[in-house]
Amino acid sequence: MTALARWCLRRRLLVLLLWLAALAGAVTASSLLGSAYSDDYGAQGTESGRAAERMESAFPDRAGASDTIVWHSEQGTVRATAVQERMTEALHEVEGLPGVESVESPYGAGGGGAISPDGHTAYAALTFEGPTDELGGQTVQRVLDTVQDASGDGLQVEAGGSGVAVAEAPTAHLAEGIGLAAAAVVLFLAFGSLAATALPLITAVVAVGTATAATGLLSRLMTVADFAPMLGMLIGLGVGIDYALFIVTRHRRGLRAGLPVVEAARRAVTVSGRAVVFAGATVCIALLGMFILRLGFLNGVAIAACLTVLLSVAASVTLLPALLGFIGMRALSRRERRQLIERGPRPDRPTGFAMRWSAFVERRPKLLGGVAALLMAVLALPALGLHLGTSDQGNDPAASTTRRAYDMLADGFGPGTNGPLTLVGELDGAGDKLAFDHLRGDIQHTPGVAQVSGPEFNGSGDTGVITVVPDSSPQSRSTSDLVDRLRGDVLPKAEEGSTMEVLVGGSTAGHDDFADIIVGKLPLFGGVVIGLGSLLLLVAFRSIGIPVKAALMNIAAVAGAFGVVVAVFQWGWGSELLGLGSAGPIEPFLPVIMISVLFGLSMDYQVFLVSRMYEEWRLTGDNRRAVRVGLSETSKVINSAAVIMISVFGGFVLSGDRLIAMFGIALAAAVALDAFVLRTLLVPALMHMLGGANWWLPKWLDRRLPRLSIEPDIESDIESDPSCEEEAPVTTPVPVVGQRPGSLIGLSETAPTVAAHGYRKHQDHAEHDR
Repeated sequence: MTALARWCLRRRLLVLLLWLAALAGAVTASSLLGSAYSDDYGAQGTESGRAAERMESAFPDRAGASDTIVWHSEQGTVRATAVQERMTEALHEVEGLPGVESVESPYGAGGGGAISPDGHTAYAALTFEGPTDELGGQTVQRVLDTVQDASGDGLQVEAGGSGVAVAEAPTAHLAEGIGLAAAAVVLFLAFGSLAATALPLITAVVAVGTATAATGLLSRLMTVADFAPMLGMLIGLGVGIDYALFIVTRHRRGLRAGLPVVEAARRAVTVSGRAVVFAGATVCIALLGMFILRLGFLNGVAIAACLTVLLSVAASVTLLPALLGFIGMRALSRRERRQLIERGPRPDRPTGFAMRWSAFVERRPKLLGGVAALLMAVLALPALGLHLGTSDQGNDPAASTTRRAYDMLADGFGPGTNGPLTLVGELDGAGDKLAFDHLRGDIQHTPGVAQVSGPEFNGSGDTGVITVVPDSSPQSRSTSDLVDRLRGDVLPKAEEGSTMEVLVGGSTAGHDDFADIIVGKLPLFGGVVIGLGSLLLLVAFRSIGIPVKAALMNIAAVAGAFGVVVAVFQWGWGSELLGLGSAGPIEPFLPVIMISVLFGLSMDYQVFLVSRMYEEWRLTGDNRRAVRVGLSETSKVINSAAVIMISVFGGFVLSGDRLIAMFGIALAAAVALDAFVLRTLLVPALMHMLGGANWWLPKWLDRRLPRLSIEPDIESDIESDPSCEEEAPVTTPVPVVGQRPGSLIGLSETAPTVAAHGYRKHQDHAEHDR
C-alpha cells in the first residue's frame, strides 16, 4: 500500500487523467451502446413463471405491455353520446400512434364488460408493440398527451399499467443532489476546509459515475434489474464518501502533527487505505452472497453493486492521494494552518463530549445497555407483522395518473380488477378441452372470486386461458389466500380424470411465489453472510465474544430497521406526506439486500471500534480502560461517517421511486441504529459488563487460527522506505498515554514534537508540494 501511495503522489496528474479518461470512456460507451435493464423480478421454475412462459408462447400477440385507459363521468354515464364520441375519437388517435399495437374499445361488440355496472366508468385495453423494458419514454408520453387532451367538461381520463409507468419514472437526479449537499455540509463542519470537503465528494462522484455507466454496459451482457443503477449509486456514494473521510481525517492529523504533505498522505493511505480495502472487501463478500439465492436478476444486482464498491475503494487509495498532493496544506482550515505556524504541531487527543460519553457508559453499563436493548426491541416490534409482496400502482403517489387510474378501476369494477389471476391450462385432446371449459363453473362458486371470464383457446387448442377477478386488491392477503385455495383445492379436483394441467399466474401469484423462494432461502443466506463475517472477526481479534456480539448486533440492526420500514411503508405512517404513496407490502428482496449491505457497513464500524479496544487491551490487559479509550477515540469518526451515510441514504427518499425510497429509509435507519445505539452504547456497555471474557479464546483454537493484521506497523513500514529520509521532518516521537503508532485511520496517533529547524523544513516541503 505504501508503494501505491508513493506512486500516486509522485504521478498525481497522470492518476487524475487516468480516472477522468475512465469516467469519460465508460459514459461514452454507455451512451452509444445503451442499456438493457430488466423489470422482470420473477423466479424461474415457479408455477406463475411457467404460466407466463406458456402464455407468451401460446399467445404471442399478448407479449407487449398491456395497459388501460380509464375514464369516468360524474354527471352522466359513459354511454352518453358526447362522451362516447369524444372517447372513440381519442382511442382511435391513440391506436394510430407509433409503438401502439392495439386498443380495445368498450363501445365495440362484446365490450360491455369494460363498462361499470353504474355506467359511470369505462376502460379500454391498450397494448404496446413491445414489452415494458423496450418502450421509450416518448412513445408513452405521446399516449398520455392524447389521453389528457380528452379530459375536461366533467370527464376524467387517466392511464395506468406498467407501460404508462415508464413515462412517470423519475428522471431528475434530485435525490443524489440532496444527498451530496447534505454530505458536503457534514464534511465542512468536520474539516472546516472547502478543499478537504471537496475531495471525498469528487472521489465518490468519479467512482460512482464510472460504475453507473459500466453497469449499463453490464446489463447488455447479463440480466440486471432496473433498480440496480440507483441502488449502486446509493451504496457507492455512502461508502465512497465515508472511505475518503477516513483517509482525509488521518491525513489532516498527520499535517497537524508536523508531517509534510507527501508524508502525511502516504501514511494516511498506508494505514487507513489498508483498512478501507478490508472494509470494501467485506461489503463485496456480503453482496456476492446473493448468488446463494440463485435468482438471475439479483446476481446482476450483486455484481453491479460490487463493481461500485470496488471502484469506490480504488478511487480512495489512488485518486484521493493524488488530489491530496494537489491541494497541499489547504487540507487544513485557515485557522488550523495559522495555529500550526504560531504554536507548532500538536497531538490530537480525545476531548469534550467523546471523553465524557465514554466515561458515562463506563459508570452505568447495565442501565444504558438495558435502555439500548429496550429501544431496539421496541423498534423491531413492527417487523413481526412483516408482509412481503410487491407494491403496485395503488401505492403510487395520489397525484400520479397511474394511481388515479388504479383508483377509478377499483371504484368502478372492484379492487380485484387491477390484478386479475390467469389460469393457464396445458391441454391434450378434446377431453382436456371439455374439462377446462367446465372449470369456469367451479371457479365462479369459489369464495373470494368476483368475476370469471373465458375460457379462451389458442389456434392449436393446446392452451386455454381463464381470467379470474378476485373480490380483493392484488396486495391483499385475501387474494393470496385465493391463490392457495385454487392451487390446493379447486384445480386438483378439476384435473382428476383428465391429463390437463392448470397453472395459476398473474401478478399476485407471481409475487407470492417469489416471496416464498426468498423466505425459504433467507435463513441460509443470512447464516452464510453473518457466519463469514463472524469468522473474519474471530481471526482478526482472537476472541469468541467479539464475533458473537457482532452477529447479534447485525441482527438487531436489521430487525430495528425493518420495524421502521414496516411502520412507514406497510402501515403508511407518513408515507403520503413523504410522497411515497399509500401503505402496501414490503418488497421480497429487500431483506436480502439489507442484510448484504448492512453487514458490510456494520463491519466497518465494528472494526474501527473494536480494533482500537483490542490494541489497548494488548498493551494494558485492562478491559475497562480498553473499552473507554477505544470508544472515546473512535466515536467521533464513527458518528461523522454515520451522519454522512444517513444524509446520502435519506436523500434518496425524495427520488420519487417507492422501491429506492424503501432502500434509502431502510439503510438510513439501519446505519443510525448501528452507529448511535449499538456501536457507541450497547456494544461498549456489554463489553464493560463482560470484562476479560470479551477477549477469551481457547488456546487450541488460537494456535490453529491464521494471523490477520488489519493495520500495519506504520513506523517499521516507514523505516523500510528509503525515500523517507529525505521527506520526513526532524521529529522526536513522544508517545501519548494509551496510544501507539499503527492504529486504524487516525483513531490513535503518535505525537511528535518538532524542533524549530524541523518545522521550517516541513514548511519548505509544503511549499514544494503546492
